[in-house]
Amino acid sequence: MKQERAGRTRRALLRAAASEFDRLGYSGSSLARIARAAEISMGALTFHFASKGELAAAVREDGEAATRALVDHVAARQERPLQSVVSLTLALVELLERNPSVRAAARLAREGSDEQPAWQCLWAPMIGARLREAPAESLPGVDRTAITDMAVHLVCGVEATLCHRCHPDAPGSNVTMLARVWRQALPDVRLPAGADGEAAIAALTADEP
Repeated sequence: MKQERAGRTRRALLRAAASEFDRLGYSGSSLARIARAAEISMGALTFHFASKGELAAAVREDGEAATRALVDHVAARQERPLQSVVSLTLALVELLERNPSVRAAARLAREGSDEQPAWQCLWAPMIGARLREAPAESLPGVDRTAITDMAVHLVCGVEATLCHRCHPDAPGSNVTMLARVWRQALPDVRLPAGADGEAAIAALTADEP
């Protein structure tokens, strides 16, 4: 019973902290506000996390774990290289839209001054690797470096501007935007079902490719 209660408290703290770090970044966040949002005392917070840095590290770990799981899932689908790149970027943007821990992890990594790798290091290598491993004849006229740079900059740009979008409550707005960009840049690549504003992530996690 005590362990279950401790687990619930920890999860509540991580949810509240993810929201706080996502909205305000590390320097703007307050342990007191996090404790109030989680509806626990400061004593309970410091019992689980001795400092703001320790709490931020736990939030970042959660967000990075979710990101790795998504990358592994998309990689396992074994799509064609360009299709795989498009699928990954759409799925990452959808994940950012719906998961505060991922947004917080990305922001903490972007704003941090520590030696930990940036959030994009979790997924950008897959983009370059998938394009490099494709036979030249399968990508006629495609500048692989340009597509790699474009994909990374698109996802990073969405992540950095999520809190400034004009309609923050519009579901899938960034997925829709990214789908339009890919349709313009690579008209022959098939977009996953739902990429026009519904759940692209659901299409990417379906049993059928």
